[in-house]
Amino acid sequence: MSLLAEKTQRPGLAPHTDSVATFVPDQSRAERTRSYAVADFPMPTGREEDWRFTPVDRIRPLLKDEATGLCLDWDESLPAGVRLGTMSVADWQAAGAPAPADRAAAIAAAHSGGVGVIDIPNDAELTEPVRIRLSGGDGQLVHGHLMIRAGRFSKATVVLTHDGLADYSEVLTITASDGAHLTVVSLQEWDDRSIHLGQHDVVVGRDAQVKHIAVTLGGAIVRLNTNATYAGPGGSFEAYGVYFADAGQHLEHRLFVDHAVPHCTSNVEYKGALQGDSARTVWVGDVLIRAAAEGTDTYELNRNLLLTDGARADSIPNLEIETGEIAGAGHASATGRFDDQQLFYLMARGIPEAEARRLVVRGFFAAVVSRIGVPEVIGHLMSAIDAELEASVAVAS
Repeated sequence: MSLLAEKTQRPGLAPHTDSVATFVPDQSRAERTRSYAVADFPMPTGREEDWRFTPVDRIRPLLKDEATGLCLDWDESLPAGVRLGTMSVADWQAAGAPAPADRAAAIAAAHSGGVGVIDIPNDAELTEPVRIRLSGGDGQLVHGHLMIRAGRFSKATVVLTHDGLADYSEVLTITASDGAHLTVVSLQEWDDRSIHLGQHDVVVGRDAQVKHIAVTLGGAIVRLNTNATYAGPGGSFEAYGVYFADAGQHLEHRLFVDHAVPHCTSNVEYKGALQGDSARTVWVGDVLIRAAAEGTDTYELNRNLLLTDGARADSIPNLEIETGEIAGAGHASATGRFDDQQLFYLMARGIPEAEARRLVVRGFFAAVVSRIGVPEVIGHLMSAIDAELEASVAVAS
């Protein structure tokens, strides 16, 4: 149904309504299915809005409603006071965790065999990050399920690293209680043959601050859906992302920030670089400001840098506003080629071409990388970008 009636009617012939439902089209992000039941999500064909950019034929094994009984290798480093436990999928549902938003997430939740739970105590101020490393070894198909719970007024950083060879589908639930300050970094450094489908759900408590950072460098196909909701006023959600796609890689990031609570803020900034024939990235950013969310302040930004011919980046920001009583809302998106003038400027001052290219790309990523706030991740990320750029120089030559 469109914003206009299917038939043109003369004024006064139909009852008048000021209902919000009257003005929101059927394709509103709020209307899409969320359910714990796999049966509520038909097998996608690739024509659906949620799947039209994704190479569905290549991920079908992860869309089968079947358990594998396998798991990734797990390694953790837990600061004092942080607890690692488990809960059943039924208990996870009973706790009111956000429901899956697509078939892959519903299958991962149903067939994970249980939920790994990381608990950060109330009032804890961690001086070291919680580190979790998940590794694949032989290309097995795995369903994963993890929950991170930050207690009231706690301050913590959690770094999740994914590497090795696997086809992995996951659900990650992140809850920040009232007044908590939580940073979650998800690093995708898979073998270039791996597939990773993920749904990351963030629930921001009253006056809590959550920073979610996605860094995607490896994998044949990586598709991450990050969803944020608010459990009370005063919450702040920041989502930052960095991705670098090489030839043959498909890296897809989708975000949905659901403002249903008044006086909350969100800021989204993702930057990506692409090099090599058939390198493909997709970024979709949805922000919904519901009628009750007065005083909302939100902004989303995506920038993509094409380093070589044959690469393609799709960037789609979407903003729905159901109330005029907001502090601010906006979005921006741009995709462009490598700036040869910048390269010439640096080379004219005696800087070799390879070093000049590295400086330009580093400068492109600098604004996002500086916001990560985790020194070890920043250093590791910049080293990885340098390695990607060395490959770029080899392609260019």
